Amino acid sequence: MARKSRHSFSLSLSPARFSSLLLFLLLSIPRASAGGHDYGDALRKSILFFEGQRSGRLPPDQRLRWRRDSALHDGASAGVDLTGGYYDAGDNIKFGFPMAFTTTLLSWSVIDFGRNMGGELNNAVKAVKWGTDYLLKATKDVPNALYVQVGDAYSDHNCWERPEDMDTLRTVYKIDRFHPGSDVAGETAAALAAASIVFRYRDPPYSRLLLDRAIKVFDFADRHRGAYSSSLRSAVCPFYCDVNGYQDELLWGAAWLHKASRRREYREYIVRNEVVLRAGDTINEFGWDNKHAGINVLISKEVLMGKANDLVAFKRNADGFICSVLPGISNPQIQYSPGGLLFKAGSCNMQHVTSLSFLLLAYSNYLSHANHAVPCGGSYATPALLKRLAKRQVDYILGDNPLSMSYMVGYGARYPQRIHHRASSLPSVAAHPAHISCKAGSRYYLSPNPNPNLLVGAVVGGPNSSDAFPDSRPFFQESEPTTYVNAPLVGLLAYFWAHP
Repeated sequence: MARKSRHSFSLSLSPARFSSLLLFLLLSIPRASAGGHDYGDALRKSILFFEGQRSGRLPPDQRLRWRRDSALHDGASAGVDLTGGYYDAGDNIKFGFPMAFTTTLLSWSVIDFGRNMGGELNNAVKAVKWGTDYLLKATKDVPNALYVQVGDAYSDHNCWERPEDMDTLRTVYKIDRFHPGSDVAGETAAALAAASIVFRYRDPPYSRLLLDRAIKVFDFADRHRGAYSSSLRSAVCPFYCDVNGYQDELLWGAAWLHKASRRREYREYIVRNEVVLRAGDTINEFGWDNKHAGINVLISKEVLMGKANDLVAFKRNADGFICSVLPGISNPQIQYSPGGLLFKAGSCNMQHVTSLSFLLLAYSNYLSHANHAVPCGGSYATPALLKRLAKRQVDYILGDNPLSMSYMVGYGARYPQRIHHRASSLPSVAAHPAHISCKAGSRYYLSPNPNPNLLVGAVVGGPNSSDAFPDSRPFFQESEPTTYVNAPLVGLLAYFWAHP
């Protein structure tokens, strides 16, 4: 169980006193940097990171030039084209579940904060499309099959080699009506639906294709219910095993389909299945495995606009989420490090930091437009306070922390040098044209030297609950970047660039 925050106080305060005291706690946490941050530069780099994670044939406008084409025969063993998409982290597997979540959050970032992205909006949209182009390939055979993974994780993790050299098994894994996977299918439907909003006016035919495919994938997910980690356990566990169940992904997919299509059937689905699919569970969890906090915040926007009185339970849950993450309130699941970083037990803490901070910011905007605040134990948390907490987390990532270290590679004067990432840590093809075999890469993995290739914009798993960070490849929980850490950060950085 996570330790309680070192700050604690009674909630029996006036609203003004509560807000001012909480703000004092946020501001009084020690900071290493007195100056402001270049959020525009950080935004550009956070999007550039996705180019370093690309699989397949790279386009002419590829900016991270040390990467080359890779995995050009993915899907061939199954008679399908599954080239493209993203490697999720520092390995060379294409896991469909986190890739779909990444695409959903990139899309949400563009939908809510695209107007704040300036000249980076086009690059953000390209990052979304690199994900959706692959997801369209993976769902082409729905309802007969949905391809959810390319590559054998065990053989891949037994090697340390560049994606360009990859000679491990590229096994194709799928779900179908006899081997269901409502979790990964529901998330894929959400990704396609969310992206259809991104392209609604930019590319209407493509947007219609995405929405049509989202509808089919969601129908498949709902008709053939089950967890993909049961159907494909030996392939996906313990890597992206869905321990939370598939129910939240069904609600999540329906919520995005309603937002994208405005079809009443999806709203009725949400109302009808709210209790059955446990909408109120784990209100402060949000990530590739657990969508509950995201569902509640997403649906609450319509409640706050006065358009969905039948969905008020979701707003109550969203309010509960807000109260549960405020520092100074005793909560068994949330704590803050001495330096002020939100911390949840488990691997890759930064995924919680960026995703929960994104929800804080999104909900604060929804509340602002409705002129609302969140009641917490007889007091209120204002939208301004939520923005301040989200900004504090972003600033910690960028260097306002006890180590004066940016946890984004390439940003600031000091950042991680030895990230757990195969392509970054091995010599590039340009520097070392000869093939580097499976075990030959081990000496680079164990080397104390900095990575030769800068994976610009990569945000690593981050420090522990005491603000300590080893900067060592074997400490993968702290030093490995992932696409789903960066995806919500894109929206956060865009907003704070426009509202420093």
